[in-house]
Amino acid sequence: MRRLIDKGLMFGNLIRVESPALVERYNRALSQLTGRRTALEAFHIDISGFSPEVADELGDPLYLNPNGCNRQFILLAPEQKTAPLLDAKFSMSRDVLRQFITRNEAQIFSLTARDAMCGEIENSVFDLHDPNRLLNIRWLSVVADTTGNHVAEAARLTQLIARFQTEASAWHDDDLMRDIIEASRKTGDVTRNPLTLQATEVESVDYWTSHFGGVYLFRSTAQAVAICMGERLAQLRVDKVLTGVQRNEIAQFLEQNGLVEPLVNGRGDQAGAIIRQKMDFILVDAAADLGVAQVGSRRELRKVAQSLGANLPPAFDGLAALLRWAEADGPWPAIDSRHPAYFYTLRARQGPLRDQVNMLLAELAPLDVRALYICHKELFYKLYAAWPDIKRAYVADFLEKEYLIDKVGARKRLFGAEPQMPVRDTVELVGPWGPISGGE
Repeated sequence: MRRLIDKGLMFGNLIRVESPALVERYNRALSQLTGRRTALEAFHIDISGFSPEVADELGDPLYLNPNGCNRQFILLAPEQKTAPLLDAKFSMSRDVLRQFITRNEAQIFSLTARDAMCGEIENSVFDLHDPNRLLNIRWLSVVADTTGNHVAEAARLTQLIARFQTEASAWHDDDLMRDIIEASRKTGDVTRNPLTLQATEVESVDYWTSHFGGVYLFRSTAQAVAICMGERLAQLRVDKVLTGVQRNEIAQFLEQNGLVEPLVNGRGDQAGAIIRQKMDFILVDAAADLGVAQVGSRRELRKVAQSLGANLPPAFDGLAALLRWAEADGPWPAIDSRHPAYFYTLRARQGPLRDQVNMLLAELAPLDVRALYICHKELFYKLYAAWPDIKRAYVADFLEKEYLIDKVGARKRLFGAEPQMPVRDTVELVGPWGPISGGE
């Protein structure tokens, strides 16, 4: 993993904590949340305040996420909103935290100037021994305060001031006057500078979780569907439970709900470069299996393709046929949901489920390492650790040179513009390459 770290592809955009004052603030918050402290003098934190160095020191990768379902957080500065969320157990966690920080950025800037903030993304589930508890996760709310309880004290002071202004005998209430003075010493003038945090409550109907081997839960669709990438959780109380090997059923679900679209929309389409790159990724994987010493250029990859000949991977052949149709007047390729190339030819349609569907497609087409890195980093890092070094070197160099230099542009070319509004289109019950085939 050192290669990824050195190139900024792993643990990138983390916030460095190194000043004694910030380390002490972090420790106060950490002690309040967990009862523990770190002896490190410098470390890095993600959007939630999680530090891989502190996790290693404590021997607990879930020190801010008890049971993997109660995400706690520590905020030292609003700049954390640009950091990633490491080891995410739920796909919506980072969005919820970022929305909270963005909504309250001015207040967080003021509060963290003198203290650390800590809190939790609250839901009604405290453990996941029963898979059906996943269905109880629906509304998420963020609760937070400083370690000195400045927000709570400000709310209390506001109430005391209201009593002073409305109660006829307030001028003669020495205890009330003393409480107002003591509270104002801690919070300042809340009448001019209110210390209130805007509530953040998010409904999470559809999401991915890493629990139980990975589950994609879709509940806003016509039928509630769970797609289990690990064991089949037959006991889940949803309309339909699918597994990752039921490719045709997954294809039917995605098409019936209008969640995907073909990567290529017609001849002369600009997607040719994307298809070629997917084909290169497949060849790199094949080269690694062949024991090729090095691949760095498309010419070297063409030699791999020539050496494989009739043994080229079916997914490569399918994409090559699609490319010939799009650019060289070749025949229409017969690619249905049973074909290994099928999910490589799709991307999510615009809408609120776009990112979750692209994440699912990346897992169903894992040789497209660029999409895998962008859409499903947890799986990317897991697979990367087991790849031969030739593939690790190629992928790391490619992502550094072709993705990091223009992340926004690359994402737009691959997945389209960011969704502007929910999409709930009804579509014909056919796939992008024709009718979906029968059950497996």
